[in-house]
Amino acid sequence: MDISLLLDNLNDGQRNAVAASSKHQLVLAGAGSGKTRVLVQRIAWLLNVENVSPFAVMAVTFTNKAAKEMRARLEEVLNVPANGLWVGTFHGLAHRLLKQHWREARLPQHFQILDSDDQLRLIKRLMKAHNIDDSRYPPKQIQWFINGQKDEGRRAAHVIPSADPFQETLRTVYALYEENCQQNGLVDFGEILLRSHELWLENPDLLQHYQQRFRHILVDEFQDTNNIQYAWIRILAGQNISVMAVGDDDQSIYGWRGANIDNIRNFQHDFPGAELIKLEQNYRSTANILAAANAVIENNQGRLGKNLMTQGEEGEPISLYSAFNEQDEARYIADLVDEWSRGGRLRAEMAVLYRSNAQSRTLEEAFLRSGIPYRIYGGQRFYERLEIKNALSYLRLLLNRQDDAAMERVINVPARAIGEKTVEILRSHAREQGCSLWQSAHEALSLGLLPKRAGTAVQGFIDLIDEMSVGIHELKLHEIVDNSITQSGLIEHHKKEKGEKGQARLDNLEELINAARQFESGDYLPADEVDDETEENSGQTDLAIFLDNAALDAGEGQADEYEDAVQLMTLHSAKGLEFPQVVLAGLEEGLFPHKMSMDEAEGLEEERRLAYVGITRAMEKLIITHAESRRLHGQENFSTPSRFIREIPDELIQEVRLKNTVSRPLMAKHNRGGYDTPAQPDFVKQEQSAGVPYDLGNRVYHEMFGEGTVLQFEGQGPGLRVQVFFDDAGQKWLVANFAKLEKI
Repeated sequence: MDISLLLDNLNDGQRNAVAASSKHQLVLAGAGSGKTRVLVQRIAWLLNVENVSPFAVMAVTFTNKAAKEMRARLEEVLNVPANGLWVGTFHGLAHRLLKQHWREARLPQHFQILDSDDQLRLIKRLMKAHNIDDSRYPPKQIQWFINGQKDEGRRAAHVIPSADPFQETLRTVYALYEENCQQNGLVDFGEILLRSHELWLENPDLLQHYQQRFRHILVDEFQDTNNIQYAWIRILAGQNISVMAVGDDDQSIYGWRGANIDNIRNFQHDFPGAELIKLEQNYRSTANILAAANAVIENNQGRLGKNLMTQGEEGEPISLYSAFNEQDEARYIADLVDEWSRGGRLRAEMAVLYRSNAQSRTLEEAFLRSGIPYRIYGGQRFYERLEIKNALSYLRLLLNRQDDAAMERVINVPARAIGEKTVEILRSHAREQGCSLWQSAHEALSLGLLPKRAGTAVQGFIDLIDEMSVGIHELKLHEIVDNSITQSGLIEHHKKEKGEKGQARLDNLEELINAARQFESGDYLPADEVDDETEENSGQTDLAIFLDNAALDAGEGQADEYEDAVQLMTLHSAKGLEFPQVVLAGLEEGLFPHKMSMDEAEGLEEERRLAYVGITRAMEKLIITHAESRRLHGQENFSTPSRFIREIPDELIQEVRLKNTVSRPLMAKHNRGGYDTPAQPDFVKQEQSAGVPYDLGNRVYHEMFGEGTVLQFEGQGPGLRVQVFFDDAGQKWLVANFAKLEKI
């Protein structure tokens, strides 16, 4: 192959990486810098220019999708099938080794792989067999512990004994789990890597065979490697194999699931003489977007250092919208999608990114109201999430004890020693008697159909539901939701889940309480459905109507695959993707950066890397939004704009001023992004709504609700409604003509 063909249309950094002559290389590949192309061309260079055998090259990626794409590109460049090449994920290649060397790995020839659900079920069976209380020791937490130990390369025997009974129980279950897996020829995902690493350590001759076979190892997304993955690469590489690590320390955002950023930072120390090659030319974003990303990330310490640049156009400034609250933010974003679509662009070319899964609820409702198709990338809609469905099932039981589906779902969530055998006894009795599960439970207890332990547990569940119902008619809707989530034990249950996933579940449960508050305020439904109670809702309680609406929202479903839909996703899910227009929503202190990460420098720096990832997803246009008040943890909070906004130079930002018939607050320029005190709004006087003696932001008094602040208006003429946040009564929608608000 002509050497020039391999280097054509590459920039200087890419050429240096493809044709590198050094033994080891660390390629810092910035966002949108064409790293996949570099990896493919590098392999082609090794095979065609340096005459390396295809079977002497190993390329490691992190996802099956990336591996498949790399194999396809190699086939295109090399014009030969790539099946024989060692190109795959860490788990895929390690599994390939174990299948070929199952005897040396102390495994049966046809060992079975446990997925996450299978692993959890096995842990539960072992705990039950050894009388370990799963209410004190949540199986999910034990699963997290076992996988975490394996990621660090530790067997149960290597875990240091602890005087803490809880930690000792974790270690005990880990040992029981290991023993059972070994006896039955089972391996989980963590075991695949740990076992293949031990394969090298325990079989020097086999390790030497592979060290003589492979001459080059290339690792993609190196910043995401955990300790066992890095150890696997280092021991295989030995003293003679060339290693090219391709990654970006500025995009290391998975520390919460075991990724160790020190791996990429220590690479040049661990592989002496490694050449540092930077890919800084970006082929994705405009100059303004890249300037913003560079300005934010330079606030992190200990970076390997690079600066994204482009030869493309300067592009539009970054739009910054200061919303009154999360509903105003969601409506603004819905309007953006509509404007984008009416401009002839596909909705699928636009993405809305957020830090917390819980933020999707308000956005989903705004899109449903506006008839905008949407799709949640890599996740579920709000009312389809496990913790929300569980919480709603408790609420359904409070409303109707005959709801069998709800009872089946939560009778043992959180775990209360009511197993499948007990539930089957209740089901059988219900079928025989033609009654509900609730009634069946009562009769099973009175007739002695259940063993003593199971009977005690079922009685406890019945008592719990009855206690949760006491005084329910005297409570507001949000109080009912709040009490049921707390009394049911769901909060404590998910607090025991470690990491980002457990926190996301807690955030979603809190957002369900916010949804109930919003429902009470009348802002849950479109305006034309609020003032006139429909005939169908007549006589129903707020709880019944709320549950009906939740069921209808869940039943709407996401947009079909073929339908043009705006993309919704968390910032973590967005890594590796790109969109012409991107909205970063909810950039406020405590939300992004997240409150769980703000107190430690390391956690805050990972949040900043996440902001950098979010900014660099945008190709043509970036919009940032934040809300001046947002309901979090059951409280209306006056939010402070995120420090990440402050870190973007003023000249790159254009604040959005909407041309409405009412005044709107704009964040004071000198306070933009400050995080010591909330930014005080300036008001730009515009045309006032006819007949209304006050503007947005005015302080007003109501004889029933007391003093408050005008947030927004909706409608016009006699139907004009005003939203006021009252100091004591919270947020209310009032008909302006009848509110009798006095301006203070």
